[in-house]
Amino acid sequence: MHAWRVVAVVAALVAYALLSHQLMVHHAQAPWAVAALFGPLLGGVSLVAWQRRQRWTLAACLALVLLLAAIVWRGGIDGINRMYVLQHAGIHLMLGWTFFSTLRPGGTPLITALAQRLHQRFTAEMRAYTRWLTGLWAAYCVAMVAVSVVLYLLAPWAWWSVFCNLLTPLAAVLFFVAEHVLRYVRHPEFERVSMRAAFRAYQEGAAPEGPVPR
Repeated sequence: MHAWRVVAVVAALVAYALLSHQLMVHHAQAPWAVAALFGPLLGGVSLVAWQRRQRWTLAACLALVLLLAAIVWRGGIDGINRMYVLQHAGIHLMLGWTFFSTLRPGGTPLITALAQRLHQRFTAEMRAYTRWLTGLWAAYCVAMVAVSVVLYLLAPWAWWSVFCNLLTPLAAVLFFVAEHVLRYVRHPEFERVSMRAAFRAYQEGAAPEGPVPR
């Protein structure tokens, strides 16, 4: 990806995060704000599920789209803030379970599986590190849910919105960067791989659930 495209994508994401914060703080219950805050996520998940032929995920997305349409049609609902909190928590719980479920005995940790596709020489040290990192990502997701719930219960709504829309993506980026630095400080012998190669390995490793009905 060219540098200008990266800048454009980052700028668009920052703009959307700022817009989401403003909508949550000042127009949380407005029907159009509800659509703007929930719609892009549902659309993105639906697109990925369609590409990977994940029928159950598509069905869940369709049900949520119908629910969202009903909420918008009736002019919003009381307590919409709780839905925003549930969305944020649900995403992180799903991600956390995705990591944690691969740590079961006899299974292959998620990051271990991705690393095996990237490295021609995969050592015991790399296996141990990637297993530890899979668990760390699971713990990170749970920690984000805990912080989210505490802020929702104890802090002003604007604080929670800042955490959700601005600090959550920033924390994920910082986690990636910190892990990248730690990996090559602790294990300089590990082969270097690019983020593009890692993303390609993730895409190729997603197994379809079966044909999508048309």
